[in-house]
Amino acid sequence: MRVLKFGGTSLGDAQRMQNVAEIVTQQGEVLVVLSAVAGTTDSLVKIADYVKQGQVGDATSIIDTLRQHYLQYVEALYVQQSNKDLANELVQNHLNEIADLSIETVTAATEYHILAKGEIISTELFHLLLAEKQIASHLLSSLDFLRLDNDNAPDESYLEQVLNQQIAAVNNIQVFIAQGFICRNAFGEIANLKRGGSDYSASLFGAAINSEEVQIWTDIDGMHNNDPRYVENTYPIRELTFDEAAELAYFGAKILHPSSIKPARKKNIPVKLLNTLEPKAVGTVISHQVTRSEKDNIIQAVAAKDGITAIKIRSSEMLQAPGFLRKVFEVFELYHTSIDVVTTSEVAVSVTIDDTTYLEPIVKTLTEFGHVEVDSELAIVCVVGEFLLERAGVAARVIESLKNIPLRMISYGGSAHNITLLVAQQQKVNALKALHRGLFNV
Repeated sequence: MRVLKFGGTSLGDAQRMQNVAEIVTQQGEVLVVLSAVAGTTDSLVKIADYVKQGQVGDATSIIDTLRQHYLQYVEALYVQQSNKDLANELVQNHLNEIADLSIETVTAATEYHILAKGEIISTELFHLLLAEKQIASHLLSSLDFLRLDNDNAPDESYLEQVLNQQIAAVNNIQVFIAQGFICRNAFGEIANLKRGGSDYSASLFGAAINSEEVQIWTDIDGMHNNDPRYVENTYPIRELTFDEAAELAYFGAKILHPSSIKPARKKNIPVKLLNTLEPKAVGTVISHQVTRSEKDNIIQAVAAKDGITAIKIRSSEMLQAPGFLRKVFEVFELYHTSIDVVTTSEVAVSVTIDDTTYLEPIVKTLTEFGHVEVDSELAIVCVVGEFLLERAGVAARVIESLKNIPLRMISYGGSAHNITLLVAQQQKVNALKALHRGLFNV
């Protein structure tokens, strides 16, 4: 069995959902994982925000806009009037439930309940579409088998047990459908895997059923060697290792959720990145091993992530002081804040973070160890490839490409797969373009 995940843009209009149905029916036994229809989650977030603020009128206005959107979507999606009527009834019931929630006492559970509706609606519409096409399918509820543990991590043993039981209980069905993104927490309440979590869901499901492969379908033909939103003449990378793909996803490649590689990697399940608009395009294959010749460019891709804050701690007490770095890192652990990049000198250590929720108490605590400087509005630029120690000149090529751009921080050697640089956020696009010219001769 294969796992096929389709993002919101792949379901963005009725014709695109029809295309998804065509793709699904050509692959034998599959588990189809769907995001919400494009734009739906954004609307649901706004509704939830208005509900929390007690602005019922504004929430109702967006609900009504969603009603109109789905009326048009349904009208274009189905041929039979009976299916149009049934689909509209399904959608209206969910939107009415959201409207009812908007006048109740708001809790965290209320917000998660609202946000879950996007994936539930898209999977119900897709299930009905396949039925109209006389394609037998079975609709699963991810809320039945995807749950978080007390540490808010997916309970993978529970997932494996329950999902396989539910699939085995259905006979003579080749197409199973499940929702991405949504789950339950350790208390049984509706929760989610955060934005972009549908990729993660697909990888978790693939690992749970030991799938043949996991396919991530979007509106671009694989992972590109640079960000096509800012840089011209990018091209898709045909093969990436799990390590390379993980680095690119973490440091800004939007096509893939950073967590989505882990479960598939653990079970050695290949992940394919494919294009719904061009189903025959090769896309990108992510696996443990790739086939590259010595002539291939060892630099595979460039990615960037903005919204970065750098924190520098300078202290003469750091010099030859065992345990100093441990104490610094424990501050970030205390405030549940992940560090992206670290550089050190004899009397200073610099780190970057992308979550500034606890920046103020972090800085206050760090001042106990020395002088602290904070620099915001920065961007991490990551160059990914096979940078083995015996290969000379790689770092020089990177630095030379950026000779006209001020560099705030450089991290090289911590991984055999990336060189990480810190630049001012306003220089991000210039850095991406300069690296494209210097590394890929474009």
